[in-house]
Amino acid sequence: MKIIPRLILCAATVFASGAMAQEYASAYVKLDVRRDCKHRSSNVVEDYGDWRCKGYGGVPMWLGAGDQRMYVSFGPKAKDEPAARETLSPFNDFYEGVVEWRLAGGRPFATIIRWNYKTAADRENLNANGRALVVTRLPPGPVCHVGYVDARANARANELAREIADKHARGFSCGKDKPVILGVVGQGADFK
Repeated sequence: MKIIPRLILCAATVFASGAMAQEYASAYVKLDVRRDCKHRSSNVVEDYGDWRCKGYGGVPMWLGAGDQRMYVSFGPKAKDEPAARETLSPFNDFYEGVVEWRLAGGRPFATIIRWNYKTAADRENLNANGRALVVTRLPPGPVCHVGYVDARANARANELAREIADKHARGFSCGKDKPVILGVVGQGADFK
């Protein structure tokens, strides 16, 4: 279970929030789920098991997969959080890539992950050409998807995802608030 943090902190961005300014930063962790995480297999048809990974700042990470879709959640009870039941509608995966951890005051409050998903045009081949940035809120409180950005259709996709995280993640009410979609949504993208 070796995770190598690539770029730990990027330059902080300062946002004004009423009379107080809040400083936000990012930490990046490169992750290969099959190499860096502990896998527990399943005997159930179309259930590929789950993985437990070491996250950033002491926040554990859980991934589940089945029926060609993945689920990603965080926290000490990650498997029981709403995010453990949230995925993209099309076939999708996140087996390797970079997890961007959004920080306020040095503490993680949200993640941004680039998921791969199959578009309608991909159904005839093995490639998954769709890319979605999924913003997830972290504990304290429930863990769930806060928003989505079509990473192929938006040149500033990462900036848009950070905007969702910074403006919405901490105050987002899982199960009550509707996830935010920013930017252009390209043809074949489905974030429901």
